[in-house]
Amino acid sequence: MITTTNLVKRYDGVEALSGVDLQVPKGTVYGLVGPNGAGKTTLLSILAGLRPPTSGAVTIEANPSRIAVLPDAPRFEPWLTGREVVELAKSLTAPKTPAQAVDRVLEQAGMSEAADRRVGGYSRGMLQRLGVAATVVSEPEVMILDEPASALDPTGRRDVLDLVRSVRGEATVIFSSHILGDVQEVSDSLGILDRGRLLFQGTADELLLNHAGPTYRIRLREELESVADRLEAEPWVDSVEAISDRDLRIRVTSLDTAERRLIPVLAGLGARVISIEPESPTLEDVFLEITR
Repeated sequence: MITTTNLVKRYDGVEALSGVDLQVPKGTVYGLVGPNGAGKTTLLSILAGLRPPTSGAVTIEANPSRIAVLPDAPRFEPWLTGREVVELAKSLTAPKTPAQAVDRVLEQAGMSEAADRRVGGYSRGMLQRLGVAATVVSEPEVMILDEPASALDPTGRRDVLDLVRSVRGEATVIFSSHILGDVQEVSDSLGILDRGRLLFQGTADELLLNHAGPTYRIRLREELESVADRLEAEPWVDSVEAISDRDLRIRVTSLDTAERRLIPVLAGLGARVISIEPESPTLEDVFLEITR
């Protein structure tokens, strides 16, 4: 549904995007993650047609009238009520959509109780929820969402994630987020953007499998320094991190070797071990590894 080919964007000699080749299959949810300044908003703005690329190509297999865009900080006329904002969005983009769709999306976004209040009195989180409702009311084929849950409390985030999940298969969604757990939860595939370059594109499982080495958490009773130094000297140990005064996190290069060697090494040091447990890598762990 969405493809970019060697996409480049420069501002005054600074390259915000460097040869980005994006592929978003139809009917899927695609999460775009990256640190501040990575180029996420620039990329989404180009996809939305709000900025031209310096070079490269963008292809979206949908009529422009069926593409909905939610900016990271949506703003609306303050004298309108929330219901009027969504009704206006519906009338401008999909006038034939049944009127009851307005109440439905307001409820999905958690805005039913505030729907008849004027927008000028809304908090940023309420504006974010309202923006989501106005985006989905026309049932677009493509939704481009820039940090849709950034200003929301946990309940609001859950409402937005549930809404995004509910349109999977019916719409193609690409959204950026700093909340990596949200991306991992609702995305079919994801892209990691850093300094304008797409470092990874694929599923979260592929990312975790290919980039995250096996990790163990070890709790000891005594000082950690000598044990950490000894473990770091082992050729099968990639890194050792002290995460508390008694806990070590050890990343290993070979699970097979670690299973055979870790306990003997600790026993040889006379370490008083409270527990050893494997840790499953998170998307955040891999993200930090790739972008640091």
